[in-house]
Amino acid sequence: MKTNKIFISAFAISLAFASFTSCSSDGGSSLPPIGGYNNAGEVGKSDLVAYWPLNGNGKESISNTSPSNTVGASYADAVKGSGLVLTDGYLAFPEITALSSSMASMSISLWAKISNNGGAGADGHPTMLFSLTRPNEWAGNFNLMSETGWRSVASDTLVMKGLSVIKNGDGSANFQDIINSANPSADDILAGHVAAACKNGGQWAHYVITWDSTTALFKLYANGQKISNPVWESRNGGTALPLNFFTPAKPVIGTFQTVVDGTPDSWQRPMNGSIDEIRVWKKALSAADVNSLYELESQGR
Repeated sequence: MKTNKIFISAFAISLAFASFTSCSSDGGSSLPPIGGYNNAGEVGKSDLVAYWPLNGNGKESISNTSPSNTVGASYADAVKGSGLVLTDGYLAFPEITALSSSMASMSISLWAKISNNGGAGADGHPTMLFSLTRPNEWAGNFNLMSETGWRSVASDTLVMKGLSVIKNGDGSANFQDIINSANPSADDILAGHVAAACKNGGQWAHYVITWDSTTALFKLYANGQKISNPVWESRNGGTALPLNFFTPAKPVIGTFQTVVDGTPDSWQRPMNGSIDEIRVWKKALSAADVNSLYELESQGR
């Protein structure tokens, strides 16, 4: 009888411990907040307009919208649960109401694992990660991509890029972009340029772009830290410049609208790599919130 009591007590303790660790790993209240947030879903919650968890399917979770066209897509373990693996592939979506009209400011965040494909003799080309498209055009209204064709396959240095195309009052297109400066010259550095090599080639990393309409500041982040060259961040002389979409604006994950339409130039290709946890906000996230989001998602919260 004494032995049975000891066994029952040990079983109860182990059950309690399992319950505690289960709650902790789920990002519950037992874990301390980061930046005032318990989980990634709380960051900018009131301004979040789209979210793709990519946990085994391509459905956008807020609108419950599935892709209208799926090419070369599979799912495997990723940053949080499973993520999207693209092999010469992409996901294209119909219009989503929350994304189909202009937002003055915007942010996009996602995790990606991509590699360079350029260099001498290589068939280098850029990699489009997420695009809110323009009709019949390769560059969407708001885009997060990488210039993977600029460096050799062996290089771990990535040139990340945010690209916005703003519709002017006369219907013309106003292109604005932001990148990290991997190798500024000595003269560039004296002029205020800041180097950011972004050595994330071939590994999972968190990327964010933000556009602030009130100041016309365009910023780029990797793994919670700003990597955009500050000399290039300010646009329109620092005065307000709200985004204005060409419509219809449709989300595409992993390629250019021209690829989806069947009218690409040779350098416009479907993606090879992996993506996870795509979020879109109708605001410019602060640097603190970007870092909190990275830390929370890194912990699976």
